[in-house]
Amino acid sequence: MRIGYKSISLSKPKAPLIAALLSLVCIAWAPQSQAADPEVRHDPGVGTAAPQTVERLTLIGQSSIHSTAIGSGAFASPETVDEQETGLKGQAALRSATSALHRRANLPIPSKEAARFRAALARANGALSADAAQAIQEPVTRSSRVVNFQEDGFSSFDGLSHVDQRTANGGNQFSLEPPDQALCVGNGYVVEAVNDVIRVFDTSGTPLTGVSDLNSFFGLAPQVIRGTPRITGPFVSDPKCFYDRQTRRWFVTTLLEDNGNNTGATGRNFNVIAVSQTPDPTGPFTVFKYDVTDDGLNGTPNHVGCPCFGDQPLLGADKFGIYQSTNEFGDATFNFNGAQIYAISKAGIVAAADSPGSPLPVVVHIDASQQLVPFGGLSYTIQPAVSPKGQDDDSASFVKTGVEYFLSALQFGAPGTPDEHFDNRIAVWALTNTRSLNTDFPTLTLSFDVMPSETYGQPDNADQKPGPTPLATSLLKPEPLELIQTNDDRMNQVIFANGRLYSGVNTKLTVAGESRTGIAWFAVKPRFEGPTLKGRVVKQGYVAVAGNHVLYPSVGVNEDGEGAIGVTLVGPDYFPSAAYITIDEGGTSPFVHVASAGQGPDDGFTGYAFFGGNGAGRWGDYSAAVWDGDRIWFANEYIPKSCAVNALPCRTTLANWGTRVSKVKP
Repeated sequence: MRIGYKSISLSKPKAPLIAALLSLVCIAWAPQSQAADPEVRHDPGVGTAAPQTVERLTLIGQSSIHSTAIGSGAFASPETVDEQETGLKGQAALRSATSALHRRANLPIPSKEAARFRAALARANGALSADAAQAIQEPVTRSSRVVNFQEDGFSSFDGLSHVDQRTANGGNQFSLEPPDQALCVGNGYVVEAVNDVIRVFDTSGTPLTGVSDLNSFFGLAPQVIRGTPRITGPFVSDPKCFYDRQTRRWFVTTLLEDNGNNTGATGRNFNVIAVSQTPDPTGPFTVFKYDVTDDGLNGTPNHVGCPCFGDQPLLGADKFGIYQSTNEFGDATFNFNGAQIYAISKAGIVAAADSPGSPLPVVVHIDASQQLVPFGGLSYTIQPAVSPKGQDDDSASFVKTGVEYFLSALQFGAPGTPDEHFDNRIAVWALTNTRSLNTDFPTLTLSFDVMPSETYGQPDNADQKPGPTPLATSLLKPEPLELIQTNDDRMNQVIFANGRLYSGVNTKLTVAGESRTGIAWFAVKPRFEGPTLKGRVVKQGYVAVAGNHVLYPSVGVNEDGEGAIGVTLVGPDYFPSAAYITIDEGGTSPFVHVASAGQGPDDGFTGYAFFGGNGAGRWGDYSAAVWDGDRIWFANEYIPKSCAVNALPCRTTLANWGTRVSKVKP
């Protein structure tokens, strides 16, 4: 179809958002892994303790992952969230002052995005900053080799797609990018969730349920009911899931912005947690929520610039608790308040899920935003760990009372500093005495240690192989092939196995003499010296492909530290593809295996200027990987089909993304 201003609407606008955020303020390659210098000084967390407050979970009700009616998926107004927000279409919505006030997710960190903008401006002007010679330099690494052969036990299948997202719940859904993949596996089941649908498969990839939209699964009103009157429901985003081998329960989470015009809308923001009542994810779940608005009401603390929402709620667990962390932003002004951590008794929430009349556990809220200020900026994206065993390492007597570990990056983008664009530090965090979550008055202590690491830094957007772009060419003013957004170098999913914390980040690096986006990965050994947390990077390395890019790593390992890193492979030689790299105690292999080759370029609405884009389409924003006791599973975004027209059944009008779920034998 040909799209004109009378029939199109705005996506999440990048340009106004960046403007608002900006107003707020070498190593040579050797092996595929390397150890950190043990002589470099560490910086344990000292100073003021992170403030803590307590509230209580609220019960939403019971639900299940169940089939919902399939809509036609035909283009319909409002097609995206922002058209609903403004009542305007096309560029008129982009110009609207109200277009950036609500329903945000996956926001950039202001200081980091400002640094990216300064770097891009300097490159455009052919100039470098005065302190460039003193700055931490871009890392240099060797190229991995892309191969099409597979590791032992490999198989894969197509997961959820934008077609599933847009047609779910009778078509009462907005078009959304990116998918934000959640994956959890156990007890013979595979659960995948994306923005904004969920489904259960068996381990061979056979669907065991239909596609359920997340609003229905969490017991919420539909995203949108088009018609007169038009009813807009709650906005959910950023799903995560986890199968806990200890309790044999499934946990599925998302953020909730309850600011629709539907009956019962509260105008507040929440984290939502669904917990299965049995080890079978096709059975009943109990759904809870807790308030993260942080305006001093409803049991929340009173933070600056709030009401706020908790962006990108992450998910972790130890033997005693379930943990989430968020990046807190103001609803209206996008003021960044740093990272927030939430802790809930695992036994308490499972008991409440099994018996809805049971007492609801407390939620301990820890404001961790200020802890890294002495090291350069507000804390951001503090990733909680999950363990293949479902428990923590209790070999040290100090942690017999429970400990949950986290990792975070430290590249803050502060102007005029050596680490404005690159950094060579990461932080390990520990929340101790988590056993006390099973009491009415939990007493938790948060500590951290800043460690030296390999260099990493803000990646550039990735180019992609040319191919059919029916959406771009259907616009009144056809647009060129969009880039792929690489977001930033925040820490991705963390796995605690074999006494080590594994994770990775997107990073800019030099490979074969050119700057490309690759990944930096880390294996961190946490320990305690008395009550003091110490960490050491015991293994680390880069993965890059000459002339191309690898993005959005998720490390999945077994209890011996053997597994795979799932990524997207994209570049001038590759359509966006699902890929992986094996990893063990010696480091990563020299091969990037193509799990499933992309069949065309990304041609989604978020990258095009007509829809408020900046030339780079939303991708990711994260992938997922997990060990099920036998195989390493990983889920990645890719382009599953080559479509001559932007229409069903090949794709939807506005997007063509899909996902691939794969497994290998470690």
